[in-house]
Amino acid sequence: MSRLNRRELIKVTAATSAVLAVSAQNVIADDQNGRLRIAVIGCANRGGAIGGEAVRHKLTRCVALCDVVPSRAEGFKKKHQDQCSDATIYDDFRKMFESMGDQIDACTIGTPDHSHFPIAMLAMSMGIHVYVEKPLAHTFEECELLMAAEKKYGVKCQMGNQGHSSGQRLQFQSWVDAGIIKNVRRVDACMNNGRRWHPWGDIKAFPKADKMPEGMNWDTWAGTAPLRDYSTKYDPGNWRGWYDYGNGAFGDWGPHTLDTTHRFLKLDLPHTVRAEKIEKPNDFIYPHGTTIAFDFAERGPDMPAMTINWYDGVRNRPPTGEGVKLASCGKAIYSDDLTFVGGTHSAQLKIVGGEKQQEVTANLPGPIESKTSTSHMDNFLKAAAGIDPECNSKFAVSGPLTQVFMLGCIAQRLGETLEFDAKAKTITNNSRANELLKGNTPRKGWDEFYRMA
Repeated sequence: MSRLNRRELIKVTAATSAVLAVSAQNVIADDQNGRLRIAVIGCANRGGAIGGEAVRHKLTRCVALCDVVPSRAEGFKKKHQDQCSDATIYDDFRKMFESMGDQIDACTIGTPDHSHFPIAMLAMSMGIHVYVEKPLAHTFEECELLMAAEKKYGVKCQMGNQGHSSGQRLQFQSWVDAGIIKNVRRVDACMNNGRRWHPWGDIKAFPKADKMPEGMNWDTWAGTAPLRDYSTKYDPGNWRGWYDYGNGAFGDWGPHTLDTTHRFLKLDLPHTVRAEKIEKPNDFIYPHGTTIAFDFAERGPDMPAMTINWYDGVRNRPPTGEGVKLASCGKAIYSDDLTFVGGTHSAQLKIVGGEKQQEVTANLPGPIESKTSTSHMDNFLKAAAGIDPECNSKFAVSGPLTQVFMLGCIAQRLGETLEFDAKAKTITNNSRANELLKGNTPRKGWDEFYRMA
């Protein structure tokens, strides 16, 4: 059955189930060929969580599992044995797509940041829909290429900042549409929890080799990045703290905190990024604390020039006042007339200050109706099946958002002020920073992915 016919079948199945008041789960289960054939790439930790959501969904049938440590995939298969009993296990996504690409409709990608790009690019080039856990990619250029590929290949793409399918998105959008959020001059955002790399101290070299997990495909884990000795300071989970593999606190929490601010205030890309404070700078890992300021130009009526101030580090807290007292992760939004406070993910905004606080609070608009699912994985799978019109955090939306954080990562690394030409997509005052828009030169054999967009 062709991909197009299969997707038409899924749409008809879902519509019929609604008309007949029969659950879509029961209808689809009677015909395996009517479900999206899904592959889970990255089967442990966060990858296992999003993969689990996908394989349990009524629209899917799990056909493949891929993890560089096959025992992790085996563990996932056992945990989800009702959904994955027939799934084939691979330790290399390239082998999986070569062997089964025509049998996969969609995939989830829950792997280290540096490996998002090659996996997503190969899948998209084969017409496979992709769900990529945040951040979208590891470098500014990789985001640019993934946005181009989304348009070129016409597949459905979702970045995993789950709050962007929630009522938080709808609230922010409705408040902008109603003129409640306007004339914003400043946003303070923070991530003040401890990070994995904080206890490491002053790293002066890459770590010495540790015993590798049995069966690990370390070459594939390294992917486009430099291949070094295996270390538990990279895997599992610790990769996030290294410049070569992760994107620090920005990549981890930025997409959950500033997604709606970026989208509905039409921020696009900053013209200046300033490293205001760097605690314990390091040549290998992200600092222990930073304050990074992003300056954005005026975007039109009610959208003046504004600054986002980002604070990370346990003791590096944003200022308080005007009713503002942020949790360890959250944001304060300051406009001419009102002050707002919000958290991350699906946490809603509250009006906490400003001369029009009482007047506006008494006349808040109700929630707007969403044309897409307000469950993130559900939205992705329904979009892939042709039921939802689009993904809520499609790459055209999540790509520029992620690029803001990639610029922030460069400022954290170099500790300098960066001048950015948004039209030319270049950093104009620092040649090293401009090189970091692309990051490391991909290893031989991995450069092909950068030519697929």
